[in-house]
Amino acid sequence: MASMTPGIQLAGHLPDGRAVQRVVLSDGTLSVALLSLGCVLQDLRLAGVAHSLTLGSDEIAAYDGAMRSCGALMGPVINRISGGAAMLNGKNYAFERNQDGQHTRHSGSAGTNRKIWEIGAHNDTSVTFETSLHAGEGGFPGNRVVAAKFHLPQPGTLEMQVTATTDAPTWINFANHSYWNLDGTETYADHRLEIAAARYCVPGPGDLVTGEVLPVEESPYDFRTPRELHPGQDPKLDVNLCLAGRRRAPQHVLSLTGTSGVQMQMETSEPGLQIYDGAKFDDAGAPGHDGRSYGAYAGLAIEAQAWPDAPNQPQFPSIVERPERAYNQLTRWHFSLP
Repeated sequence: MASMTPGIQLAGHLPDGRAVQRVVLSDGTLSVALLSLGCVLQDLRLAGVAHSLTLGSDEIAAYDGAMRSCGALMGPVINRISGGAAMLNGKNYAFERNQDGQHTRHSGSAGTNRKIWEIGAHNDTSVTFETSLHAGEGGFPGNRVVAAKFHLPQPGTLEMQVTATTDAPTWINFANHSYWNLDGTETYADHRLEIAAARYCVPGPGDLVTGEVLPVEESPYDFRTPRELHPGQDPKLDVNLCLAGRRRAPQHVLSLTGTSGVQMQMETSEPGLQIYDGAKFDDAGAPGHDGRSYGAYAGLAIEAQAWPDAPNQPQFPSIVERPERAYNQLTRWHFSLP
């Protein structure tokens, strides 16, 4: 295990030679490691627990390959854009079609998970990463300036604030894409999940949404009371649960509890929560923390974000941001022992 002493150190180099820095924050109760590559949440340790609570690797090259979304801050538009195109103010914009040659997934090669972010202000319990996205990059309009601040505001709590400004109307939808396993076991089997969502976006072919929104009641996606998770359950879990109709002040939205009793509670300002079961976890065989080799269902992805394919679903909450208004997401994770 790499050191979790607060500070900044060289984590390694990508195959193209770019250097990646590792920033460790710690308050004595919670210690987290973040990478300048994609703002990756690489490691998270809670005092009294022998293993990391999130999936990650000490081998930096893994984040240039199969693990490129693991723990990263995905943007400028996470999730899918159907048809790889969308209309804004009467103009059609085309994006990289990196899913099945038809759709855009996680902004394609322009995704912020692939960028080396600059490290700004930092101390033992806080760090801010910064990057710029140029107009036309990945097909998206607007010159955008993005900052992601990670902070330990109180023992056992990690807070992420993502802000962005643009000089032209554009789409913005960021999310942390961490995979969680609170037991440190081969899979998250028998974890208990509770989510405060009464509706969901109906999933369709190709991991796209159909545009229909239905009540979770009497559906496989009703987590309003805690339910045990069983990897491989049918239907698969890859769904956006609708928390609200717009961004709002952060609300408690989720509890995840391992069989060990370790618990993660989540608050977010975002109107949606994508839950992905990791069935196609691309990192199979990747060298993970504590000597683990990750495979299918090694961790549960929990992504606070706006609803997917919003650029092509006018009935969904808009993700259009304009020069006169800054984008601002706030998400918190609280960790505790039984």
